[in-house]
Amino acid sequence: MPLRFGDNVSTAETDYGTVLLDERAGAYWELNPTATLVVRTLLAGAEEADAAAALAQEFDIDQAQALQDVETLVRQLRSSGLAS
Repeated sequence: MPLRFGDNVSTAETDYGTVLLDERAGAYWELNPTATLVVRTLLAGAEEADAAAALAQEFDIDQAQALQDVETLVRQLRSSGLAS
């Protein structure tokens, strides 16, 4: 299932990653560069496995760990109401 941010979420890329603003709650979330890569890949329509492969390649980490990190991030974004 592709990742999509809600209509109430604004994003801004910074030198240090991406900032998300939940306009409903008035809360900011900061994504580090690794999370930014994952989100950017998923928002482009890729699957979680593709995002994990990009993460493993860019940061030279184990594929299994990368997939676990991607799944955790997506779960957190969805459970917080920022993404569907």
